[in-house]
Formats: sequence, C-alpha cells, structure tokens
Amino acid sequence: MDDTQERTIEEVRKIAYAALAEALGPADTIRFLQTMSTGSGDYTAERRQQIVESTVREMAAEIMKSETG
Repeated sequence: MDDTQERTIEEVRKIAYAALAEALGPADTIRFLQTMSTGSGDYTAERRQQIVESTVREMAAEIMKSETG
C-alpha cells in the first residue's frame, strides 16, 4: 500500500500490533495492551457541566491557587 493512501482502522491496528510484537515480543505486547483503555463517558458533556456548576469566583480562585503553587 502506498503511504499516501488512507488505511482502514483495521489495517492500522494490524500494523501496530505487528510493530509492538516485533519491538516488545509477544508477552510484553500482551502486557502493554492490557494497560490500554479507551475510557468511557462523554468528556465534553462532563466538562461543560463542571463549568456550568462553577462560579466565576471559584474559577478565579482556582487560577490564583495554581499560579501561586
């Protein structure tokens, strides 16, 4: 396949698994893959809700706190 052509996600996975197996060996590849997770939930919706629930004063206090260490 030409590198300029778009691969399917399945092709990308196959290439990635092969690269991992070559670099890490089969056992460490499995160990590494077991640590991967796509997560769950809707980050954007959850973040918007957090922002809605925060007041400007609370946000300013958090900013000041992070700037002072």
